[in-house]
Amino acid sequence: MVSEALRDDQACGIPALLRADREPVQWSISDSVVAYPEALETMRTRTRAIADGQAGEAVWLLEHPPLYTAGTSARADDLLVPTRFPVFDAGRGGQYTYHGPGQRVAYVMLDLRERGRDIRCLVSALENWVIDTLAAFNIKGEKREGRIGVWVRRPDKGPLVEEKIAAIGVRVSRWVTFHGISLNVSPDLEHYSGIVPCGISDHGVTSMEALGHLASMAEVDTALRTAFERHFGPVGLASPPSGPHA
Repeated sequence: MVSEALRDDQACGIPALLRADREPVQWSISDSVVAYPEALETMRTRTRAIADGQAGEAVWLLEHPPLYTAGTSARADDLLVPTRFPVFDAGRGGQYTYHGPGQRVAYVMLDLRERGRDIRCLVSALENWVIDTLAAFNIKGEKREGRIGVWVRRPDKGPLVEEKIAAIGVRVSRWVTFHGISLNVSPDLEHYSGIVPCGISDHGVTSMEALGHLASMAEVDTALRTAFERHFGPVGLASPPSGPHA
């Protein structure tokens, strides 16, 4: 059976993103939390190397210590408690978001020169990747027109209530992507109270744990890998990408 997410891929012309004929994407997981400046510089180093033909594509899974990041569209008044956690300029699209333990961040460094050069379809494919991952845990993730990310309905809170379970934020340099997705597995959701997440004040945030799904990070990583290969092609296990500050 073809998933709804894969049908959406095909409608967007995303098969170009699925490259089974290329070298496997290097798939790595950091076992300890990674400081945000370190991760940012490591991504920049790796994407430059990919663009120069000196390194292969990579997906890097990690967790950060509690922090807020500001995208290029962040509004100052959406940072409600400026001194609560460190705030970093991310350089990606979007507004304010939270990262912290219990949230799986996946930094995606792909060469769009070989995958269709379509940023809109890339974002759609990243959302579909998360949707298929959640489906492995019997969670129905959905897209919303005009709101990037993945959402779940909360009928237990009201007939029209929905909450965000995963954020998407990407940047493309020389047609190589970096940044990626953040999926709430079991973070402290109260930490979101210091910002207006993604500039959206009329919808809340949730997690797999808050929905009653107590999955380990390792189980989530396995589901992410399986779903990624369906949408983007094969992966191969590798050490985390290195940079001058990694």
